[in-house]
Amino acid sequence: MSVSVGESRSLEFPALTRTMFVKYAGASGDFNPMHHDDTIATQVGNPSVFGHGMLTMGLAGRVLTDWFGAEATRRFQVRFAKQVWPGDVLTATATVVAVREEAGCTFADLDVVVTSDKGAEAVRGAATCAVA
Repeated sequence: MSVSVGESRSLEFPALTRTMFVKYAGASGDFNPMHHDDTIATQVGNPSVFGHGMLTMGLAGRVLTDWFGAEATRRFQVRFAKQVWPGDVLTATATVVAVREEAGCTFADLDVVVTSDKGAEAVRGAATCAVA
C-alpha cells in the first residue's frame, strides 16, 4: 500500500440511537446515567442523553483501522470538542498530513476529525499508522 499527503478516507455512520449508547455503556462499563437516562440528563440542562466521548473516538478509530488495519495504528489521540446526540449522523475523516520513513518502516501521520450532519466537530485528533 502507498499513501500520499492530502489523501483522505471517510466513513459515515448510521444515526446515533439511545440503544447504541446503552450498548456502548455495557461494552465499556461506563454507566453514567447522562448517557441513558433522560430525566437525569435534562435535570442538569441537557436536551437529552448524549453519546460517550469514547464512543465517538471509537468511530474515529474505525476510519483508521478500515484503511490501515488495526495492527498498524501506532498513535491515536483526540480532543473531545462537542457532545453527540441521538439522531446525529457522524462522519469520521482521516487525512494524511505526512509520510515518513523511520527505522526502515513507512509511517503516515494523519489528522482525524468526526463531524455531525449538523456541522459540529465532535472530535479532532491525530494518528500515526504504519503503512504496509
